[in-house]
This record gives sequence, structure tokens and C-alpha cells, in this order.
Amino acid sequence: MIYSMTGYGKGTAGNKKFSAEVEVKSVNSRFFEVYLKLPPALASFDYELKEIIKSKVKRGKINASISINRDGPDSGSTSIDLNKLNNHISILKKIKSAAKIKENIKLEDILVNKDIFSPEETKISTSNFSIVKNALNKAIAELNRMKKNEGSVLAKDIIQRAVQIEKNVVLIEKESGKSINKYFDSLKKRALELISNAKIDKDRLNLELALLSERADITEECVRLNSHLSFFKSSLKNEKEPGRKLNFLCQEINREANTISSKSVSTAVIHKAVHIKEEIEKIREQIQNIE
Repeated sequence: MIYSMTGYGKGTAGNKKFSAEVEVKSVNSRFFEVYLKLPPALASFDYELKEIIKSKVKRGKINASISINRDGPDSGSTSIDLNKLNNHISILKKIKSAAKIKENIKLEDILVNKDIFSPEETKISTSNFSIVKNALNKAIAELNRMKKNEGSVLAKDIIQRAVQIEKNVVLIEKESGKSINKYFDSLKKRALELISNAKIDKDRLNLELALLSERADITEECVRLNSHLSFFKSSLKNEKEPGRKLNFLCQEINREANTISSKSVSTAVIHKAVHIKEEIEKIREQIQNIE
């Protein structure tokens, strides 16, 4: 079963005094990266939370955001930012002077500016941190469900393209045998025309022509193609994280298709090889999104 690298998950957990909400997003990336957005109270748990994510997700760029709400003994207190307070009062005085307002500045005029207040976060308790982890695990579970569903769609498309490649290989093998014989006869006819008046050893001529024809033989390439395709489908079905392996096999299949194109003397075979390369390119695009 393969997993897509893109997905989204959300998880919540809590009680009357403490709750946590977690959002996790995953996108394509060549590397495995985890980024956390945490409230100050969870800053010291950054490493532990990242390790939880890494144990359940294996590839991609992960962005997780955690928010908490609490009303208990570890809820912290609120402080006043004196610089912001003084700045706010100064602005109010300037407005009062410019607008020629006679009324005095009232407390509610000051309290309306929420920026002057900042929470004094304290480290959360062990039991509340368990709630955070519970919410995170729920979010990751939902993320992986989405990644699995998208992975199934990707796998179906990739398998269909692999089957098309196999069909092209079968056609190439059939056409190649015919084209080699035609090529041999064509070489022999041309050679006889060029040396029509000379005495030649026909057995030696046939041997030399056969050697030339062998250079256009693509049997070995077809054998390797079939082997790569068999391994490709097996990896897609059985590997837990097949992305990098599938990408390597695509390179090898593309290499064999290039060799067939350069060696073959049949236009039909060359066209089939081009079709294989087109399918491989589409498969490689899909593989970029596989974990």
C-alpha cells in the first residue's frame, strides 16, 4: 500500500478545564521536514512532539499547528506591556488635542486595545500534555487516512500505465523479430548488388551480414524491460515506502527504451519505445507525490 505525500488532518481532545486542537498538513518534498507552530507553554515539548510526527509519517514537508485553551491551575496570568500602554495613551492624547475633545481619557478607551495585554504562559502539566499528544495523534491519523486514499488513486493510475508499457514491450518483441529478418534480407540484397561481378563466399557473406543484423537485435533490452516492470509492480504492491525505489526503476526502464530506439531498424518499434518513454515520464510525475 502506498501513501501520497499530500494530506490534511485535524484532531481535538480535552476536558472542561483544558483542550487542545491540532492541524497537520503535508506536501511534496524531496526531504523529510517537520515544522511546528506552538504556543509558548509548549515550547519545551518541541522535540518530543516532532518525534511523534516522525514516528508516523516518513516523507514530505509537514506543517503542524497546535493551539490550547485552558481554565485551570496552570492557566497562567496576564501582564501589561507598559511600552504599548504608554504608546496607546500618547496616541489618545494626540487625538484628543487634534480633535479638541474636552472629555478626559477613560479606562474603557484604554482597555479596548487588547495589544497591551500579554499572557504569562506557564509550562503545562503532564496530564494536560497527554491531552495535547492525544489531539496530535488524532490529527496524524486523519492525515494518514487522506494520504492513504490519495495513494490508492495514484497506485491505480501508475499500474494502468505500467500495463500499457508491458503491452508495448510485447508488440516490440513481435515486431523486432520480423524487422531483423527484413533487415538481414535487405543487407544481403544490397551487398549482392554491389558485388554482383565478384566471386564471393556466400557462407562468409551470410555470417558478416548476420553479425551486422545482431547489432540491431533488442532481445536483451526487452528481457531487462520485463524484469524491471515485474520488480516495479512488486515494489508498488509490497513496499511500505516505495517512492525512491520506483523512481530508480523508472530511470532504468527509460534507459532501456532509449537503447531500443537507437538500435532498432523498425520505425514501428521506435514509435513503441517513444510511447514507453511518455508513460514513464507520466509515472515519474506521479511518483514525486509518493511517500
